[in-house]
Amino acid sequence: MRNSNLYTYFSMLDKIIHFSIHNKFIIGLFTFALIIVGSYAAYTLPIDALPDITNNQVQIITTSPKLATQEVEQFITYPIELSVKSIPNIVELRSISRFGLSVITVVFEEDVDIYWARAQISERLKEAENTIPKGVGVPEMSPVSTGLGEIYQYVVFPKKGFEDKYDATELRTIQDWIIKPQLIGTKGVAEVNTLGGNLKQYEVAVQPDKLKSMNTSISEIFEALENNNENTGGAYIDKKPYAYFIRGIGMASSIEDIEKIVIKNQNGIPVLVRDVAKVQIGSSIRYGAVTKDGKGEEVSGMVMMLKGENGGEVIQTVKAKMEQIKKSLPEGVAIEPFMDRSILVNKAIGTVEKNLIEGALIVIFILVLLLGNWRAGLVVASVIPLALLFAISMMRLFGVSGNLMSLGAIDFGLIVDGAVIIVEAIVHRLQVSKKGKLTTAEMNEEVYQASSKIRNSAAFGEIIILIVYLPILALVGIEGKMFGPMAQTVSFAILGAFLLSLTYVPMMTALALKKQTGHKKNFSDKIIEKLHNLYEPLLEKALKIKAIILSIAVGLFVIALLVFNSLGGEFIPTLDEGDIATHLIIASGSSLSQEIETTTKAEQILKEKFPEIKMIVTKIGSAEIPTDPMPIEAGDMIILLKDKSEWTTAETKEELMEKMEEALEVIPGAFTEFSQPIQMRFNELMTGVRSDVAIKIFGEDLDVLVSKGDEVVQLINSIDGVAEAKAERVAGLPQITIRYNKDKMAAYGLKINDVNRVVRMGFAGEAAGAIYEGEKRFDLVVRLDSSARTDIDNLKSLFVTLPSGNQIPLSQIADVNFEDGPMQISREDGKRRIVVGFNVRDADVKTVVQNIQTKLESSLKLPDGYYITYGGQFENLVQATKRLSIAVPIALLLIFVLLYFTFKSIKQSLLIFTAIPLSAIGGVFALWLRDMPFSISAGVGFIALFGVAVLNGIVLIGYFNQLKAEGMENVYDRIKEGTKVRLRPVIMTAAVASLGFLPMALSSSAGAEVQKPLATVVIGGLLTATLLTLIVLPILYYYLEKGIKKSIKVNSNIATILVVSLLSFSANAQNKQELNLDKAIEIGLQKNKNIQASILNAKSSKQLTKSAFELPKTEFTGNFGQLNSFEKDKNFSVSQSFNPFQINARKKMLNENSNASQTQINIAKQELTYSIRQAWNNMLFLETQNKLFNELNSVYQKFVKAATLRYSAGETNALEKNIANAKQQQLEQKLKQTTTQIEIEKSKIKVFLDLKSDFNVPDTLFVANTIIADSVLIQQNPNIKLAFNHIEVAKANQKFEKSALYPEFSAGYFMQSLVGTPENNSNTLANNSLQFSGFSVGIALPIFAGSSIAKSKAAKTKIEMEEMNLNYMQMQIHSQFSQQVEQLNTFKSNLQYYKETALPNAKEILKNASKEYQNGNISYLEYANSLETASDIQLKYNEAILNYNLTIINLQYLTNQ
Repeated sequence: MRNSNLYTYFSMLDKIIHFSIHNKFIIGLFTFALIIVGSYAAYTLPIDALPDITNNQVQIITTSPKLATQEVEQFITYPIELSVKSIPNIVELRSISRFGLSVITVVFEEDVDIYWARAQISERLKEAENTIPKGVGVPEMSPVSTGLGEIYQYVVFPKKGFEDKYDATELRTIQDWIIKPQLIGTKGVAEVNTLGGNLKQYEVAVQPDKLKSMNTSISEIFEALENNNENTGGAYIDKKPYAYFIRGIGMASSIEDIEKIVIKNQNGIPVLVRDVAKVQIGSSIRYGAVTKDGKGEEVSGMVMMLKGENGGEVIQTVKAKMEQIKKSLPEGVAIEPFMDRSILVNKAIGTVEKNLIEGALIVIFILVLLLGNWRAGLVVASVIPLALLFAISMMRLFGVSGNLMSLGAIDFGLIVDGAVIIVEAIVHRLQVSKKGKLTTAEMNEEVYQASSKIRNSAAFGEIIILIVYLPILALVGIEGKMFGPMAQTVSFAILGAFLLSLTYVPMMTALALKKQTGHKKNFSDKIIEKLHNLYEPLLEKALKIKAIILSIAVGLFVIALLVFNSLGGEFIPTLDEGDIATHLIIASGSSLSQEIETTTKAEQILKEKFPEIKMIVTKIGSAEIPTDPMPIEAGDMIILLKDKSEWTTAETKEELMEKMEEALEVIPGAFTEFSQPIQMRFNELMTGVRSDVAIKIFGEDLDVLVSKGDEVVQLINSIDGVAEAKAERVAGLPQITIRYNKDKMAAYGLKINDVNRVVRMGFAGEAAGAIYEGEKRFDLVVRLDSSARTDIDNLKSLFVTLPSGNQIPLSQIADVNFEDGPMQISREDGKRRIVVGFNVRDADVKTVVQNIQTKLESSLKLPDGYYITYGGQFENLVQATKRLSIAVPIALLLIFVLLYFTFKSIKQSLLIFTAIPLSAIGGVFALWLRDMPFSISAGVGFIALFGVAVLNGIVLIGYFNQLKAEGMENVYDRIKEGTKVRLRPVIMTAAVASLGFLPMALSSSAGAEVQKPLATVVIGGLLTATLLTLIVLPILYYYLEKGIKKSIKVNSNIATILVVSLLSFSANAQNKQELNLDKAIEIGLQKNKNIQASILNAKSSKQLTKSAFELPKTEFTGNFGQLNSFEKDKNFSVSQSFNPFQINARKKMLNENSNASQTQINIAKQELTYSIRQAWNNMLFLETQNKLFNELNSVYQKFVKAATLRYSAGETNALEKNIANAKQQQLEQKLKQTTTQIEIEKSKIKVFLDLKSDFNVPDTLFVANTIIADSVLIQQNPNIKLAFNHIEVAKANQKFEKSALYPEFSAGYFMQSLVGTPENNSNTLANNSLQFSGFSVGIALPIFAGSSIAKSKAAKTKIEMEEMNLNYMQMQIHSQFSQQVEQLNTFKSNLQYYKETALPNAKEILKNASKEYQNGNISYLEYANSLETASDIQLKYNEAILNYNLTIINLQYLTNQ
């Protein structure tokens, strides 16, 4: 059947070729249409530098200037995290809590619709707002944009000579009210973010001395301003013929208006605002700023593109809008862009265009040179632009943008392979033919015959290259977004080339080639002849030493594997953006003015020392929409560079970065971290870290995290490749804390809320309304005069109004002191963490991280409950490598399947398959020679290479088979003839495919970094693949055909080695399965026999629901004899009874039984989860106890040894020795017991999980668990649901029993004879045939229904019983829940005692005992007793954790968590 399908397939291809040759005009029209459509698609194709690889995320931002870091985490971050955690498809949840700001980043799976995600978060935020205290802040979502969405950034500054006219406040007002509103409406713009300048406010600057003298409070000023600043209306007066509309104008519109507002009347004299305060233009508290070129502050704007929009179009629209905006600016104000994505886009696309053009020219040159027929060469070359136009049309159709990855990987050599094979076959046929001059019909026939013979190899060659790219589309995450467009575009181009090689190529060949057979030697033939003269003796020699050649090939492959392991790895080679970014940080807790001063100085230094710099813009702190939340002591310095031809200080960007870093070292206390603008933003958005690699330390205590972070920095700084290592700053924020004295507050009758409001209003300021200037709107803010809020004494002397009207200073009711607090609290997946970030220089990421892991494992000791993970590029590399280890074997399998379809022989398919490992040799060595690490780009290069590598094998083996079919039996002759004829296409295919990538491999312009590894792998691999085809493949073919046993054995050994090597290349097997609790539960729920039995029971119940429609047996009767008269008659009848009332009742009962059996599955799962958790918890407890026993045992072993020596020396009596032995033996027994118990618990887990082999537990940390103990969750308990199911079953059963009280119906049909009856009023009498028939109907009434009534009543009683059971069960479970909660609280306080009192005492006991023993003040026995006491506390602490956790497990069981 398969062969007939293939025959049909090839027959179809033949028909296409035949149609194309004989209908040239139609094919010409289609080609012209392709050119028109492709040109339009090329003109309208979205263009960008790179695919947008930002993960699918939503940021939740809450600003709360009133709260410190701890309160932001406690009141805002944690409640929001808790509310959004339950949203499905969340991959990662991380947050930053800082003074006055909470930013939570929720990362979703890639296929989740961003608008659905935002809708889900919006719903959860409404719930969270109920738990967030009122007035602290409202959580909002960031704009719908991505990492590549920051497409255009600009600065607003005064032109020369206008510096005094426009200060920071004026510039910010121009940005907010002139520039931003015009940009916001632009198509494709999601938001315009503002940073820097002073946000204009009308400020009522209260003067404390005047306030006190007038006996007025800040609160009274606030209320007066609120009540005296509004307009209103009073509808209208209807006075014919007009209606007069009433408008009350009371809003303040100037400083004078505000000054005249009355606060209160005192002794008949009004107290005005101007009497106690100075009204002036002020600005809001700033959390960010922008400086430029060392000249001081500017205002910056950032245009954020809507996710999914066409970047190129939006940038052009924004630029056009900017030109229009410039005309509306006040005189002396200018806008200058400092980040314009279109520049990078143009550079990257320029690189692509250059590589494509150069690649195309090289391919055309080789084609014309090696084909020896310039017409044939041009026919093949014309496929290049046509295939490219086809690819661009498909890209436009499928929404793939034109960028470095999608267009950059197109190799015209690959694309024209099919066309090369067909045209070469046609040219060869015409050359060997002796027909002379041909007519058009004869020419058509020659072309058809040549094309149809070779179409097998050509078609499958193209299809193999096409299919080998498909697994790349299976990649997800960052690498999927990066390389998916590339695979799509190459697939489109190859598909286009495939269609063209079957239609356009035969048509054009028949049209364009000379209609003349025979051949004269030309330059091309001389080249091929010389190559053949070199190759033929080499092949003959190789055929004589076949075993040695194969051994060398296998040896090279093994060496290549070793070299591959030493290459190192990185995620994706860094794209040179052309500009530099550095993160400039000064001491923790530094002021904004200090950071502005530092960045300005840094800009001046760089501008002075480096003429390569075009512009420097530094963004300090957080913007208006803090999507990138930085503290005020940190700034992102964007350094725009001139063209590389103008550089004088350094040759490379890395060298320039190092020199800049050195230049900035003169700034005391400043720390720099160099990167690139887009790269730094990508790293921050995707992983929460600006650096290439992040070491994340998780734990609870911030002080411990800080010390361990600093320790990690010290440890890794000495490792090669680590640059700019620094720990995240989480501590050291200087705070002034106000601790209220509750007794004094009570004595004065003050409320904390009232005092807090005075403090907040006085120092932070509070908006009492708004002042309008036309369309512009500015807050009216009340705060203390700037001179009254300069130091801690101002805060201490702040007057608070008592209920009696008197005023006292704040220091009388509170302690006001300086304290250090946390600067930032970072969380990830609900746990606190600190990040040590570093960039990688002059090394590959994989090797650096492996060295770090080794060092940290040996040198870093973490407390219990603390652990390390790695993020950033390394995390991406690990995930991508895992996915490629799936994609590569799939690609290899697809190639093998296609080879089998081509040759219908497993042996020949395996033969050609050997091209893959031997082509990999060249790819690996090429990377090694060019000193390139293995990256995902190189991995994709290997996938592409494997597809190309088998193409030449198909061409050669296909021709060998053709010669054999034509009668050439001698294998040697077949090999010689086949290699001679196919040398040209093999060389040509390899040359065009590899040299087509040459410009890409040698390119050094923008974006070439990503393409180089891919091109290097393909070029290097094709060199060895071609040698394989021409040398090793004929040897293997010889062995295959000869069938020598020894040879077959050798061949099978080679195949085994290759298969094993390939498997080791793609994945590493592990003997023991690694398990954690979640994974154990997951496996148990899948494999547990009891659950599988429950599922089968449910399946059985479900199947029974189809038996509801059940009729009683059909009755057939026959009567014979004297039925109606003395004559013998016969009667046949059929009847059926049925009860329509029982069908629905039975169906309902079966459905409810099915529902109950489904609930039984949930109960089985609940009980299994409970059992696994208990066993797992016991196992961890025992492991922890065992560890303690081991530590204690080692001490007692030393004690026994010391006691024995002292006894032998006569220093002590036998008592000490016996005590030591007894204690040590006792510990040995405990160790044996716990070891046995651990094995028992493991055995239980294996039974629960139906595991046949042992398992490892990598994380044996034994800590207290957490739970949400909410009694509402009891309703989730499946036992309650089952009780509800039983009630429904009982109700359905009662309905079924009642249906027996309804009547049954019957219907029948009969046929009979009536001998002697006259027929139709005639004299003829009926005989004994069945001439008479009729119908019967009946009804059966339940007259004696006592039994059915009793059953119905019993069923009703059963309902009451089940309802009673439900009530009892609910009471029982609620009672158990309350008991467990009480027990949990008891165990919790017990744990608290151990943490706060017992464990610190144990540490002191150990510390003092060790010191006393070392000083010789106590004996070893006393030391051992102290140690035993301390260990006993630790053991009991572990028991406390065990009891606490078991109670949590019970609560989880009751609430089905």
